Amino acid sequence: MTRRQLLLSHVAAVLMAALIGGSAAAQASWADVDRLLGRSGQALAGGVHKYGFPRTDLHVVLGVVHIEPALALGSWAAFKETGQSGQVLVMGDLVLLGPEVNPVIRALKAGGINVTAVHNHLIGESPRLLYVHYEGMGPGADLARTLRRALETTKTPLTPGSPPRAASAAESSVLQRFESALGSKGSMAGPVLQIGIPRADPILAHGTDIPAPMGTAISINAQVANEQVATTGDFVLMGAEVNAVVAALEAHGIDVEALHTHMLDETPRTFFLHFWGLGTPDHVGAGLKAALGGVQTAH
Repeated sequence: MTRRQLLLSHVAAVLMAALIGGSAAAQASWADVDRLLGRSGQALAGGVHKYGFPRTDLHVVLGVVHIEPALALGSWAAFKETGQSGQVLVMGDLVLLGPEVNPVIRALKAGGINVTAVHNHLIGESPRLLYVHYEGMGPGADLARTLRRALETTKTPLTPGSPPRAASAAESSVLQRFESALGSKGSMAGPVLQIGIPRADPILAHGTDIPAPMGTAISINAQVANEQVATTGDFVLMGAEVNAVVAALEAHGIDVEALHTHMLDETPRTFFLHFWGLGTPDHVGAGLKAALGGVQTAH
């Protein structure tokens, strides 16, 4: 082998070692986040690692509906590497009782995570819930440590519990009718159907794309209640789309529960419209389909 070939071989080996080392470092970073949050993150599209903290400690009722955790009681955190050295972006929201809100805010702020919204997602539920949205930038382990400290100020279960029960055959049949009327398929989280519908155009913040799993997709959740479907979630909208969606929902008996922002400096500006519906799977699904007709989605 010539001197030039030896040099090229050495350079290739160094580059390969760097690539392997970089991959191992990234894996170690997520392993640290997993350890600090006490559970494994789910790897999703766009390089997102997402963690769920269902409020299984709460028994929440809205009208005749006993709300399953996956329907509207799911605190979550989504992490994404930004491409800047050692910098990770985290976004999410926490489902809280009133007395838990300000201890959580203080813990988040103490660790450098910003609060971006505090508001309701539902109307008339018991006990009353509030949702704290947040975002932060920094080393993944530091962000996870801060989030853990915030969660420790609440009664959120920090040890993963038993998997939720599966939907019964009868429930699955009702939810399949709902999917058919809506024209979109989802996945099951225990007895709850969860559907995410990405918008057509990207949403940017902090100089990076905010993928759908970080909260920029239209979210539709549904569970069966007395052979009817209870549905809630949020539409991610541009300002010009808001009132067309409101009109379509109202025309089909689906209530508008909240209209607000979840982020502070995203581009383009987005609004989140939360809804609640209860009725036959065909009627409720058709109503949501009509509302989706006024939104620019990727479907």
